[in-house]
Amino acid sequence: MLIAQNHLQFIIEVALVIQLGVMFLLNIVPLSLSIVLVGCLILSLGFTALFGVDALCLFIPGLTHHEFTHPYGPIALFVIVTVLAAFPMMQEAGIRVKNLKAFTILLIIIIAIVGGLMHRSFLLLWFLGLLIGFFLISKSFRQKSVFTLKRMFLILAVVIAGFGSLEILSRLLSMSILSPLLRISRIEQYALPSISMVIHNTTLFGHVVGSSYWGSADLGSSSGYISLPISMIMQFGLPFPLFYGILVTKKDVIDYMLPGIFGISFDFGYIVLALLLLWCVFVICLGLKILTAYREKREKGNKTYLGREALLIGSLTAFIAQALVGLFLMTRSINGTAMVTFMFLSALVVAHVLIVKKN
Repeated sequence: MLIAQNHLQFIIEVALVIQLGVMFLLNIVPLSLSIVLVGCLILSLGFTALFGVDALCLFIPGLTHHEFTHPYGPIALFVIVTVLAAFPMMQEAGIRVKNLKAFTILLIIIIAIVGGLMHRSFLLLWFLGLLIGFFLISKSFRQKSVFTLKRMFLILAVVIAGFGSLEILSRLLSMSILSPLLRISRIEQYALPSISMVIHNTTLFGHVVGSSYWGSADLGSSSGYISLPISMIMQFGLPFPLFYGILVTKKDVIDYMLPGIFGISFDFGYIVLALLLLWCVFVICLGLKILTAYREKREKGNKTYLGREALLIGSLTAFIAQALVGLFLMTRSINGTAMVTFMFLSALVVAHVLIVKKN
């Protein structure tokens, strides 16, 4: 009875296991501010190295890149924003953070560069996430708003310069993989036919039988356009349809070329899409409410939850950023291994509803 019969059931089962596991861990692992800060700094260094090596593989013949920014980009954003959220708490305690803050800014710049070389969508996730993170931090610590007109223009200029630099670099090195314009042309070529396919074949609980890549073998739902990592499915020996090795003309017309709302609605139907959107709204509203409760406790002198508060700011920021990019820009940012990341971030937010009191 517990063995999943299709992709959707498997996704729901894994999501429940992750939610329960994270809720359990969050209440047995000591989460002092120092532990959270040190742990996130170590992870930040790890992701910087991981993304850096992956980007380096683009320029070295014979080496294969792995596109780590799609599945792990939101986690990198989570740990960086958590570190940034810890700084005001440390300053309130009289701890000097000037050098540590400069080091974190350096990591932010390096990750933006190496991640941007790999995927342009990561740049959008990164800058959007940092904006959300700074906004949540300023509200939590009653700081002046970060959204001044000067800063907004500066961010816009940085984004334009980043995409422009990638285009110039792609032409100088004759590496079309780096070109943002190539990405736009591919969207123009594949997105409109894909949207037409989705709109004309999506139903309340899936899609018209036979309209997917599998043709007559298609069951009309959970055809594998949206799935957990193939390695997980194969490891458990589940007999699901898989798009292993299928390129742009098959799965990627949805996975790369359409926002997640189209991919999810086509594979699972409008009902599942509506439920997912409601879940995202619930997680965001719940996270903001718990964040307000943490702030009130901190302002009353209760220092017990500082680590949890920093962790919540980071996970809520990353969840919002990934949801926006994955659902409204590119399915790949919320599909496969990235879906596991999305579940983990969601669980990290919701897990704060439970606090086990220790005697």
